[in-house]
Amino acid sequence: MVEIYDAHEQGEVVKKWLRENGSAIVMGLVIAFGGLFGFKQWQNWQENDRQQASTEFEVLDQLLTDGQLDAAMSNFQNLRDDHAGSPYTSMAALKMARARVEVDQPDLAIGLYEFVVESGSPRALSAVARERLARLLLDQGRPEEALQVLDGAQDVAGLEARYAEVRGDILYAQGRRDEAVAAYLEALSQREAGVGDRGKLVMKLQAMGAEIPPEDSES
Repeated sequence: MVEIYDAHEQGEVVKKWLRENGSAIVMGLVIAFGGLFGFKQWQNWQENDRQQASTEFEVLDQLLTDGQLDAAMSNFQNLRDDHAGSPYTSMAALKMARARVEVDQPDLAIGLYEFVVESGSPRALSAVARERLARLLLDQGRPEEALQVLDGAQDVAGLEARYAEVRGDILYAQGRRDEAVAAYLEALSQREAGVGDRGKLVMKLQAMGAEIPPEDSES
């Protein structure tokens, strides 16, 4: 049966409903409008944060170009402290690591690569850092650790050939010839035309007496 209210009854029903639900409505309006303004504030903050990180990175890049490694480290520390999740921080760490390698400071470079591996953004940069870290560990005579670093990779899309090659280098250093050959052959098969150094891979395989597949069968 449909209930029919007169004006007084309808008013009482509305008053009761407001008493029971009014605070929720007010809170909902506060959240809605607060969320709107808060989102705009967040957008403005995000843009400012990006610009600050970009500026720090550009200064760091120029300092490294000028050979001022210690001064660049100050900018990197600012990025790491204030913009830890920014892609600029990950790119800066990769640049700093390469600079450390060039001045024969591998331990410092390892720490920088590990930072990107663990918290790099976007994750593709973490994959790049992992491959470089594995190579550096191998160069430092630490093949077991290098292999563990590679094995910890989750997504290496676009870097398959590079990962396979460094795996081959590690296996070769461990005296695991057959596995190294398989890894080098995988690197050849994963290599995109015109990308990477095919000649170097071929030389490595030839040095181990392995059969080299025709180039047009690698893709």
